[in-house]
Amino acid sequence: MTSLKGKTLFISGASRGIGLAIALRAARDGANVAIAAKTAEPHPKLKGTIYTAADEVRAAGGKALPVLCDIRDEAQVMAAIEATVAEFGGIDVCVNNASAISLTNSQATDMKRFDLMMGINTRGTFMVSKYCIPHLKKAENPHILMLSPPLDMKTKWFEHSTAYTMAKFGMSMCVLGLAGELKSSGVAVNALWPRTTIATAAVGNLLGGDAMMRASRTPEIMGDAAYAIVTRPSREFTGHFCIDDKVLYANGVRDFERYRVDPSVPLMSDFFVPDDDVPPPGVTVQALPSAGGAQTSR
Repeated sequence: MTSLKGKTLFISGASRGIGLAIALRAARDGANVAIAAKTAEPHPKLKGTIYTAADEVRAAGGKALPVLCDIRDEAQVMAAIEATVAEFGGIDVCVNNASAISLTNSQATDMKRFDLMMGINTRGTFMVSKYCIPHLKKAENPHILMLSPPLDMKTKWFEHSTAYTMAKFGMSMCVLGLAGELKSSGVAVNALWPRTTIATAAVGNLLGGDAMMRASRTPEIMGDAAYAIVTRPSREFTGHFCIDDKVLYANGVRDFERYRVDPSVPLMSDFFVPDDDVPPPGVTVQALPSAGGAQTSR
């Protein structure tokens, strides 16, 4: 394990939720964090902007660069990455966290929403990675981390939300391809996914409200798990699809209760966790009921 002190992270969608949790965990080491997201003005339903996130990063001990960036726009992505390099001197870690979701079947998914999910999840992840790679190759311990699921090709993940699953699995296919492409360069490429639902705006506003929030873990578990991955030697750990609590268990964590929103409520499994994936000892989760019609971008 190494520290992230003085290291630079470029995180898409870092103004709130999981992206912000990853940023804050890195900030506690004294890291530099580029907060690349679309939210510059407060949103009535979504907490946080790139500027409030930057303030939190600084308060946690890091340096922050808030960058207004729609990762569907090539010019904005290139400018955001160049601004990060100009500010901090390079990039050590690229975190592809930005994502859009619509849990709708083919007839309920309009093509504008399809294009949004493919543009942010699959194309955006590919593009952010593409333009970070030349800088990562110059870093001492370079990592790319996708917030995307294991490639568990089962009908049940597709039948209720084909477009969303295609878009998320597209992020995971970037892991497979880039891990192979960059292995000889020493750039690690891995995926991280939560075992349970995480208490984010997407869950609270659209996927189940307060009841689902209480059955979730906090974003901090993803922040801690991401930290455990990107502080590993990049030449020794690449091409893996990681589940948050298994990463932490392998790092010696035994108390997962502190991550629960409400310990009195059974944990709810997230989408895409393979049926044969065994949780750490003492961890039990309920199967997630099928959902339809929920949509957001986060």
